[in-house]
This record gives sequence, C-alpha cells and structure tokens, in this order.
Amino acid sequence: MEEMKKEVLLLSEYERKEILRNRIYKVLPVISILLLVGLWVLASSNPASKFPSPAEVWERYIKLLNKPIKGLGLMGHIWASLQRVFIALGLSWALGISFGILIGWNKKANAILGPIFTAFRAVPPLAWVPLVTMWFGIGEFPKVLIVFIGALMPVVVNTHAGISNVEKEYLDIGTIFNANNRQMLFEIAIPSALDAIFAGIRNSTSAGWMVVLAAEMLGGKSGVGFLIVRGMDSGDYPLCLLAMICIGIVGYMLAILIQLLERIVCPWTVRKSV
Repeated sequence: MEEMKKEVLLLSEYERKEILRNRIYKVLPVISILLLVGLWVLASSNPASKFPSPAEVWERYIKLLNKPIKGLGLMGHIWASLQRVFIALGLSWALGISFGILIGWNKKANAILGPIFTAFRAVPPLAWVPLVTMWFGIGEFPKVLIVFIGALMPVVVNTHAGISNVEKEYLDIGTIFNANNRQMLFEIAIPSALDAIFAGIRNSTSAGWMVVLAAEMLGGKSGVGFLIVRGMDSGDYPLCLLAMICIGIVGYMLAILIQLLERIVCPWTVRKSV
C-alpha cells in the first residue's frame, strides 16, 4: 500500500513538472519575440544609425496601403511572390517525386540518370539566372523556372533517399506474400518513404521561397523581393525592413501549412516544432 502511494506521489510530481515544462515552452517564443523587438528598438534608437524604428516601419506600411507601388499594395506584392512559388512548387513536387522514385527504385535508371542529376544538383539555382534570362527574358516564366529549379533538387534527393533506403524486412514481407513489383513499390516502398518525401517537400518550400525573392531582386516589377530592391534604390530603408519582416512571416506560415499537410498525409509522424 505504501509503495502504491509512493508511486502515485512520484507520478503526480512528474505530471506537475511536465505541465510546468509545457508552460515554459509556450512562454519562451513570446519572450524571444519580445527580446528581438527590444534589440530592434535599441538598434534604431541611436541617432547616427539609419536603422528604421518599429514606428517608422509601421508608418511605411500605412503609406504603402494608401500609395501602392506599381499598382499593388503589400498584400498584392506578397501574393505575386506566392503565385510564382505555388506554381513552381506544384511542378517541382510532381516531377521531383516521380524522378526520385524512378532513380531510387530502378537501378538502371539510377545508373543512367543519377550522375547527370548529381552534376546539375551541384549548380546553385541562382547560377541559372543569366542563362534563363538570356533564353526567356525577364517575364514571369523565367522567375517560375528559376524557382522550379531551386525547389526540384531537395524533393528529388529526399525521395531518392527514402525509396532506396526502405527497410529490407518490409520488402521481404512483400516477397513472402507474393507481392509483384508494382505492389512492392506502391504499397510498401512509397508509404515507407513518405517521411523522407515530406522532408524534401519542406526543404523545397523554404528553398523555393528564398529563390523567388532572389529572382525578383534580380529583375521584376512585383513581389516582395522587388520591394527590397525598390527600397534600396530609393534609400527607403523602412520599406526594405517591412519587406524583410513579411518574408519571415510568410515563410513561417508556409512551414506551418506544410506541417499540417504532413500530419494529414502522415498522421503517425509527430513533430513538436516547425
């Protein structure tokens, strides 16, 4: 009886510590944001500094609402960037997952196409900008193409790794039950590799968001990257910082969106952070 009481006391003590720990984890993000804002205020309080203050950035946001740039407000420029990213991501996921499965499952395809992909993989996405610009100009298609190239590589790499590293025990079980090659691929290998595939999707989303901003900074008339260039050229530093803040917020929201999608498709995957 006494031992049971001790176990109950230990359990309740553990539960209290766990509750306290969870509360601390919920408060820590708020504290980190407050510290960041405090550093921002401190950095902008120096009269000799050209770093814009929170008030100046807010005023620039209000001004942008009343006086759009190139006919677009802040949300319009964000949506312009997101449209390019969504189109490129859809294409890169479809082609990247298919190609990754091909070279991960088929040894002949991997022997023929693997080295070519490895060579192109080593080329940074922005290195394609001069060629893409020379071939297609500076319209919408080149920007989407550059984002597609940047988002394709992580999907292919992770899908290939997931398919080629399927546990041998799973395949042996399929062999025991007389599964054919198609069943082994679609009912065993691909479901087993979903975690790796979603890791590639997460990486490609962040890569695509970064690449589109760089592409817009190199040439464009809309988008968040364009706002940074516009602010830099005109000495409008609050506009630059406002665009940077929007980049961080949208990137965080995209990460949450992919996390929710992963939880729907892979409910067995539990992730406590984005």
